[in-house]
Amino acid sequence: MSLEEAKETVDHAFMRESLTGPSYENAFGGATSFLRRRYTKDLTGVDIAITGVPFDQAVTHRPGTRFGPRAIREASALQPFDAPYGWDGYDPMQALNIVDYGDLAFDYANIPAFPKALQDHIAGILKQDVATITLGGDHYISFPILRAYAEKFGPLSLLQFDAHSDTWPDDNMDRVDHGTMFYKAVKEGLIDVTRSVQVGIRTTNEDTLGVHTIDAREVHLRGPVETAKKIKEILGDHQTYLTFDIDGLDPAFAPGTGTPVWGGLTSGQASVILRDLAGINLVGGDVVEVSPQYDTTGATAVAGAHIAMELLCLWGWTRRG
Repeated sequence: MSLEEAKETVDHAFMRESLTGPSYENAFGGATSFLRRRYTKDLTGVDIAITGVPFDQAVTHRPGTRFGPRAIREASALQPFDAPYGWDGYDPMQALNIVDYGDLAFDYANIPAFPKALQDHIAGILKQDVATITLGGDHYISFPILRAYAEKFGPLSLLQFDAHSDTWPDDNMDRVDHGTMFYKAVKEGLIDVTRSVQVGIRTTNEDTLGVHTIDAREVHLRGPVETAKKIKEILGDHQTYLTFDIDGLDPAFAPGTGTPVWGGLTSGQASVILRDLAGINLVGGDVVEVSPQYDTTGATAVAGAHIAMELLCLWGWTRRG
């Protein structure tokens, strides 16, 4: 598309013909799919599907992440004009067939039925050999997603950016709680703890269940480049699922979240770490806990949209050519 043609372009989320390429639609107008990709349930020829899970019934403090997917999509309208910075010219919008698969449909009043609904939703995409980047939603959603991924790939390395470990004990596997789901994931054998790492932790939980921890203080002292090197050493070439809780960032950079904790990563640190992780064997990922109503600036959703773009880059980097 030329810039001249862009003057008459609108609603690329529905009207675009190609699954690849930039979009020059006005950032402030039109239907806001993620990166102006086409909304579709047809996964023929698709490499990766963006899907939203507007669920927040598992929170322990402030609700509102049900509005996260919508806010991240809107914020992403700032990005589809150019290749993402810092990737040596690699542009997943040009290299990959990406679609916006829309949101998970579920009965908000039937919480016990939610985990299976989400697991089936993701499994249905994976069965078509299409990967997923999921926009949350509270962090509980990672648990049913991991179940679907482990069913396809076996035990995974978990790379988790977070203020909280989310491994507090909970022997009731049916409880829906965004602070215990990785405890359950470890107990179910979904995660290979020897090849997993949590980054940015700054709340106390004595039992790490064997998962490696790089807490926020270590990131600040080590620096983002060395942090990325340590993460890659832990992950090796193992198949990895990356989950980024937006509260991994300090509240100064991402105030729009339910359980903010001071002393977190800066957006600059996160961007360097993610870019320096190029080469990890990423099979899927999510961005969770964006609660836009607690952030009048929109910065939290902007951060979420950029993180999702970095996940696309990481997924595509090892699949170039």
